[in-house]
Amino acid sequence: MNQDWNYPTRIKFGVGRLEEVAASCQELKITSPMFVVDPGLLQFPMIEQAVSYCRASSLRCEVFAGLKSNPTGKNVKEGVQVFHDGKHDGIVAFGGGSALDAGKAIALLSGQQLPLWAFEDRDDNWRSANAEMIAPIIAIPTTAGTGSEVGRASVIVDESVKEKKIIFHPSMLPSIVILDPLLTLGLPPDLTAATGMDALSHNLEAWCSPAYHPMSDGIAAEGIRLIRIYLQRAVVDGQDVEARSMMLVASTMGATAFQKGLGAMHALAHPIGAIYDLHHGTLNAILMPYVLQANREKISSILERLGMYVGIDHSSFEKFLHWILKLRHDIGIPETLMNLGIDLSRTKEIGEMAFRDPSSLTNPILFSSSDYESIFRNSILGNLDF
Repeated sequence: MNQDWNYPTRIKFGVGRLEEVAASCQELKITSPMFVVDPGLLQFPMIEQAVSYCRASSLRCEVFAGLKSNPTGKNVKEGVQVFHDGKHDGIVAFGGGSALDAGKAIALLSGQQLPLWAFEDRDDNWRSANAEMIAPIIAIPTTAGTGSEVGRASVIVDESVKEKKIIFHPSMLPSIVILDPLLTLGLPPDLTAATGMDALSHNLEAWCSPAYHPMSDGIAAEGIRLIRIYLQRAVVDGQDVEARSMMLVASTMGATAFQKGLGAMHALAHPIGAIYDLHHGTLNAILMPYVLQANREKISSILERLGMYVGIDHSSFEKFLHWILKLRHDIGIPETLMNLGIDLSRTKEIGEMAFRDPSSLTNPILFSSSDYESIFRNSILGNLDF
């Protein structure tokens, strides 16, 4: 199953491809890579193994793990300082979404004079960056969820306002991606479930986006089909290499597909995650059926078509929603936000932040802030009858 793809960037997929990390650095003329990793990975041998491959090829390496699960502007600034102090010339972003997002943001900011927030994904802010000074990036995901390895943006928390902001530049797209399913074998069942549902949310919101992008539609539909077959298998048996491989592919497909846009799941998950510091994939998984129900009048026919493709018998909106609810139950996803300790006290604030989130612009229905308040309230109380 080892394959090399170029879509949308160079992807080295297959078992054991981590061994190619040093060669990948050399291809990009990186002589001193800085590894940006999730702190939780430091206990696993994969980091030491990757660094040893590089040092065996006379590359000078350093590991930076000063990240929160929802990376902050402070984390990025500290990473840039380590990058400069160590005289590094490239980034190896290694881990889950937090490491990939932080690594890409560090690579961007390492050669800029402007602060991080100057590159928030609004208007043409990205044009103010010096693209030639963005450090080259290699991305190595260890979870099958965010797909950040094939994205041109990073989601970073601005702690001054407790808000997630999307930092964007076309050159933040990693030049080489290594998809090695062996790196995902240590992921526990609950994180396998949450990250897998994150991949589903990316493919599904891309499919439902009203924007016209038929290539994204094709990728999203196949990504969802793979998730329907393999996610529960990966949760039940974390050593199932085939399931892990296909989930890694489906995750990458989701982030490729959402060039078409995201929607209300992410518009809500971003502020909730920033305020409560909760796992992004878990939030998307809980919000999913409530958002689908809120969008029902616009997406019923296209979900019926999608259901036929992914193999749902006698497909309909109701049958598709039933599949989502059953999948969540079977892999242990909480049913409501109340299960995470969230109450109604910040409903208005969350609604207003979701309305302002860029993901809201490609939701099938342009919800108002009060609409988002209602969806948030329903997802706390478990109300799907609306």
